[in-house]
Amino acid sequence: MMGYYAKPLEDLISQLTRLPGVGAKTARKLAFFILSMNEGAVEDFAGTIVEAKKKMKYCSVCGNFTDGEVCSICASDDRDRTTVCVVESPADVVLMERMQEYHGLYHVLHGVISPMEGVGPDEINLKSLIVRLRDNDVNEVILATNPNVEGEATAMYIAKLVKPSGIKVTRIAHGVPIGGEIEDADEVTLLKALEGRREVD
Repeated sequence: MMGYYAKPLEDLISQLTRLPGVGAKTARKLAFFILSMNEGAVEDFAGTIVEAKKKMKYCSVCGNFTDGEVCSICASDDRDRTTVCVVESPADVVLMERMQEYHGLYHVLHGVISPMEGVGPDEINLKSLIVRLRDNDVNEVILATNPNVEGEATAMYIAKLVKPSGIKVTRIAHGVPIGGEIEDADEVTLLKALEGRREVD
């Protein structure tokens, strides 16, 4: 079916399908919309993507996206520095912040341990978490990885690393459905999960 389109359009559709959640039908719709835009708008759109990619980097403290050395959350004097919430991705930080109920810090893993995919502890942002916990006065680590096999395995691995230090380790409650994604949960569900977190044995 792709051969039906001129090659530039075919290439555009192909690139759009690489985006998460974008199937062939949505990619076609987006491609035709982009081609209907005037050239200046397309250049602005493309330029914004390139600019964001160039300027955004990972916070040197927590691993969240930032355009500076340290993200605004880590730099804030208003955050509770005794609590660190461990999440899989920067998108999870955004969702947690939308609740406006959590006031601690974050640590972004940028993935989960998945032996099937060849992803071990060294392939995610884990070593810097252990350094943070060793060098700072943290009382509680909240494990907010997704409630699926990989997320649970990652949470248990982190708990085993952290608990010998005497720091309290909790896991968010499963207001988030098993097999679901943190990013797909609404604020109320996530708030209930956070409130119902339990200590990890």
